[in-house]
Amino acid sequence: MTILARLAAAMLMSLPLVLSASGSAVAYPDRPVRIIVPYPPGGGTDVVARLLAQRLTERMKQQVIVENRGGAGGTIGTDVVAKAAADGHTLMVVPTSHVINPNVYAKLPYDTRKDFAPVSLLASATIMLAVNPAVPAKTVAELVALARPGGPVTNFGSAGNGTVFHLVGELFKKLAGLQIVHVPYRGGAPTVNALLANEVPMAFETALALGPHVAAGKLRALAVTQPKRSSAWPDIPTTAEAGYPSLEADNAYALFAPAGTPAVIVERLAQEARAVFTDPDMKAKLAEQGAEVVASSPAELAAYVDREMAKWSAVAREAGVRPE
Repeated sequence: MTILARLAAAMLMSLPLVLSASGSAVAYPDRPVRIIVPYPPGGGTDVVARLLAQRLTERMKQQVIVENRGGAGGTIGTDVVAKAAADGHTLMVVPTSHVINPNVYAKLPYDTRKDFAPVSLLASATIMLAVNPAVPAKTVAELVALARPGGPVTNFGSAGNGTVFHLVGELFKKLAGLQIVHVPYRGGAPTVNALLANEVPMAFETALALGPHVAAGKLRALAVTQPKRSSAWPDIPTTAEAGYPSLEADNAYALFAPAGTPAVIVERLAQEARAVFTDPDMKAKLAEQGAEVVASSPAELAAYVDREMAKWSAVAREAGVRPE
């Protein structure tokens, strides 16, 4: 056997074999793989998906590309994946909004549980409450005072209806007794751009998206919505410290495939995702930006979906969010 033949054989042995429609065994992946991100480029979901795609391309010896399909709170791109061929060549990375949307939209074009095969949780990002520097508030209490009826802060931005940032904002409104208006954008990057331009005075977003602008002094972070201060942002108090202990959330990113994807492919993808995100270099890179690795098995992601759907249903009721 020639050296090239041995290399080819070794490469094929590293790929799982699955049955094609004709019943013959084929290697996976046998062509480029696309990861759908149902939001515009530049937000936290996009960042995580591109980190994954780059490493999977190297590990799987096949091109893995990210395709942004934003709109309708992430439901347009998610529906593309729900209706894609279940062969492992179309995947999606979604944030927590995936399990919130059933509580915000009266009718989705897909079933959140039945139409997707859970692969792996990937990472969890710190959520910040940030304001444009034109807003004179240096603390959450000062922001609340400015957002009272008749005050200069009259609205807040989010990455769209059904996102965790939307519901956290609505819950903050209720807890603080505010009447500010929700302004939805088409993803994290447009929200941050609007905040930078002072189109909206405040927003909840991930540290992945806001962090660089906070570090540069272009935005001011007032709090993080997690139980303890972020190791990446130790000077920023928690919402509990600011007097809102029930205002607690993070934004988790997860990898899914269409329902019916062969188990051998799902498990291969889960193993590769865990290898990518538990790599020390990756863990350090995410930690620097206020995110941490939460790699999981497919079964653990399935349990997460059930648990989080119930949790956010309760939050939506408490915040007074009604399906539209």
